[in-house]
Amino acid sequence: MQQTRKEHFALVWRFLKPHVWIFALALLFSMLNTVFSSLTPQVVRTAVDCILGGEPFPAPVQAALAAFPQAAGSPITLLLFAAGALLLVSACSGLSTYMSRMQTAKGSESFVKSLRDALYRHIQRLPYAWHVQHSTGEIIQRCTSDVEVVRNFVANQLLEVFRTVFLVAFSLFIMFSMNWRITLIACCFLPVILLYSGFFYSKIAARFRTADEAEGDLSAAVQENLTGVRVVRAFGREAYEVERFDKKNERFASLWIRLGQMLSAYWGVGDLITGLQILTVICCGVAEAVNGSITLGEFLAFVSYNQSLVWPVRGLGRILSEMSKAGVSIERVSYILRSEPEEDLPGALTPPMDRDIAFHHVSFAYEGQPVLRDISFTIPAGKTFAILGGTGSGKSTMMHLIDRLYDLPHDCGTITIGGVDIARISRPYLRRNIGMVLQEPFLFSRTIRENIAAVRPGASLEEIRAQAGTAHVDEAILEFSEGYDTIVGERGVTLSGGQKQRVAIARTLMQDAPILIFDDSLSAVDAETDAEIRASLHKAKGSATVILISHRVTTLMQADCILVLDGGCVAEMGTHSELLAKNGIYRRIYDIQMSSADRDLLAEGGKDPGGAQTEERGRV
Repeated sequence: MQQTRKEHFALVWRFLKPHVWIFALALLFSMLNTVFSSLTPQVVRTAVDCILGGEPFPAPVQAALAAFPQAAGSPITLLLFAAGALLLVSACSGLSTYMSRMQTAKGSESFVKSLRDALYRHIQRLPYAWHVQHSTGEIIQRCTSDVEVVRNFVANQLLEVFRTVFLVAFSLFIMFSMNWRITLIACCFLPVILLYSGFFYSKIAARFRTADEAEGDLSAAVQENLTGVRVVRAFGREAYEVERFDKKNERFASLWIRLGQMLSAYWGVGDLITGLQILTVICCGVAEAVNGSITLGEFLAFVSYNQSLVWPVRGLGRILSEMSKAGVSIERVSYILRSEPEEDLPGALTPPMDRDIAFHHVSFAYEGQPVLRDISFTIPAGKTFAILGGTGSGKSTMMHLIDRLYDLPHDCGTITIGGVDIARISRPYLRRNIGMVLQEPFLFSRTIRENIAAVRPGASLEEIRAQAGTAHVDEAILEFSEGYDTIVGERGVTLSGGQKQRVAIARTLMQDAPILIFDDSLSAVDAETDAEIRASLHKAKGSATVILISHRVTTLMQADCILVLDGGCVAEMGTHSELLAKNGIYRRIYDIQMSSADRDLLAEGGKDPGGAQTEERGRV
């Protein structure tokens, strides 16, 4: 829903208020600059009428010259005095401009820093579902380009409005004191210019919004291409991506060309109206000067003041067009700040987390598409619980619900830990006590050491290496020339898929959480390494509850309990032996996946896994 101008102003004022005194100083110096600049035509008027034309000096000038009686009879000396006065006025005007711009820069940067900080903090608190619905490129565009438009509006257009109003009022006051008839003629054109500018303002806002959204689409396309550069190269999609970018870029360019056409028409017609106003004033001024109603110096000064009057009013069109852009950008920035962040219920709990996890008649859907249907089961504390199911069966969704990345809607069941509904548990506390490793883990563009220690920044290298050893990645890291100080590159592109997964496992183990979730996080390693990692995890996990999700039966068969999902429902549940005996879905998957080599590997030191016992190293 679009906001009103009042709401736009409220948003700007929220971040402007702490720095308003800086902008007040900038406005004060800007007004002083206007006053000093208005003295220049008066000096020229005095020089033309009084020094060259022989007219008597105005009273203030006579009082000033009384201190220099030797200069009163010398026109050359008086001209030099006039030149000195012009220099002094220009110096004061320049100093005022300098101070005004300094304060404007200080105020605008303070304002935009506060806005950026608020945006970033708010984005960090927005739900995972919100991020899923919005592309990264669009969010970045709102936080960069749109924020810059708002900054430009506050630093330039907003101050320019106040300065223009003061300049117009000051110029009209002087012009009326000089010749009210010509001033009235000059004012006749001002409503035409203002109405024309207002009409233009109403037309450009909608087009700018469309162009701004097209820029967001363009940014998203670039971001996706750069993020997925390996996929683009692997499948030879360069030509397709170039064509896709060209289409978006062509639409973006055409929208701005249309905006340029509107601007060109506005400035062209505006120049015509402004030229007619100046021509009318000059003609009337010449007639008044010929009739002797005004002097030549007054005529020159009047024309100068008219320029000071008409061009700022003329510039209101530019200011209004920028205001329309700012209005769109403020709306786009405000959309983020209005989005509801994650909030805990009043009196959020922090119960012990080393307890049973229970799903009670849980159902969940994405945008009306059911994923989980009346799921009920219990994960005993300290045990290893495995989940097996086809793609789209809801395995990962269950883990997202446990971590409250998604909240269960009302009347869609409950999830409890130790009998406490997780909806009543503090989110930060819950997530600190749940370690999760995803199938496609995200690594920051930092060193391997920093990535593993992300959850415990003060951890020693010995602690980091201990967890990396558990994840069977320590030796691979030491093979790099920089070891643990190796920069992994954006999104971990320096590492292989298996190495990234193992680094992510080490990072999760650093968290020392009572609940560990491995969401198909061993898919990129071979079966033997998989078994070795699981054996190490079994020794290291202690009393932690471990939840394993995998498509690989060998990863899951040693769990204390295995749950089989089918179509979002619990199809089977039991131990490996019990599920084999049922000859159901699990048995079919087992028979498909298990080769003779897998059977020999698992039978080393024990019986066939289809029978009963297996090697302890595989138990997690």
